[in-house]
Amino acid sequence: MRIASLDALRGFNFVWILGADGMMWALDRMLADKGAVASGIGHFLGRQLTHVAWEGFRFYDLIFPLFIFITGVTSVFALARMVEREGIRSAHLRVLRRALLLYGLGLIYYGGIGAHWHDIRYVGVLQRIAVCYLVASLLFLNFNRRGLLVACATLLVGYWALMTFVPVPGIGAGSFAPDANLANWIDANYLPGRLWDNTRDPEGLLSTLPAIATCLLGVFAGLLLKNESLAPERKTLWLIGIGMALLAGGYLWALQFPVIKAIWTSSFVLVAGGYSFLLLALWYQLIDVWHIRRGSTIFMWVGANAITLYFLNNVVGFEPVARRFVGGDFSILVDRMTTPDMGDFVAHALGLAFAIALAGFLYRRKIFLRV
Repeated sequence: MRIASLDALRGFNFVWILGADGMMWALDRMLADKGAVASGIGHFLGRQLTHVAWEGFRFYDLIFPLFIFITGVTSVFALARMVEREGIRSAHLRVLRRALLLYGLGLIYYGGIGAHWHDIRYVGVLQRIAVCYLVASLLFLNFNRRGLLVACATLLVGYWALMTFVPVPGIGAGSFAPDANLANWIDANYLPGRLWDNTRDPEGLLSTLPAIATCLLGVFAGLLLKNESLAPERKTLWLIGIGMALLAGGYLWALQFPVIKAIWTSSFVLVAGGYSFLLLALWYQLIDVWHIRRGSTIFMWVGANAITLYFLNNVVGFEPVARRFVGGDFSILVDRMTTPDMGDFVAHALGLAFAIALAGFLYRRKIFLRV
């Protein structure tokens, strides 16, 4: 059973970090002095493509949890097929191999051991994906739906209890402020290697627990889509209903446990999960139910090799390569002929075009460098 909308949604998610984000930042600057309406639109788009400083939620804060969510969805289909063909033992081995490979790529992504041992970043985006995939997949392979629900609830409520009631030395209990909460304190004192924010890390130790719950939400969505007794339209309605319920629960919980991506609060899990369910419902209805695929092709290209493109964007960088063609004096000339920052917009757009072109090349030749 192939769900084409999953590749498209994954590609839509990754397009923003492969260059579309930079385009929106440049557009914000370009429209800054173009009147109230234009500048307002530009500022809104630019603001949504930046992370909140600490508490709150913007579109850019959804990119990472959405990918973890999609990882959970796709795991249901991939592992179920493997269990049917090769047995449960092979599925367990595949999960372990894939998690180790993802974790290793994460270490390389952040510099590997190119410097000193204490400069290694042991946690990060790919490392968190690896851990979430590992735990959620093992739970899926060994527990039924009820067991998965208990595990997800335990992770969310348990994390809330730890963050709320366990006192931080010198500060006390119940603080969710930067460097004054339990998750940050554990990272500062027990997380080895380099911390992303010097004193704390957004992919730290304790905050990985609720991130596993994000992956489990994806597993639940995958189980729903895999249920052949439900009509496709009913699946869409269920996705929408669950998404709305998660949003309501998340924002209500946020009254006591704020929505904070940097420490992946339980309310953040529900809010991000709610939006993820709604986006999945939209793409599933358009592509797999109504079979409207015009305009989604490039997203399917990117989604089919998302991790490869993400890794290459760090090691090589599509935008820096683009600036070899449209940077320097050419960019200055474009600014003079049009408006300030148009050159920057063009560079980001060309970089994204390079990424999409590579994705299309790989897709048409059926080269899928998955891990």
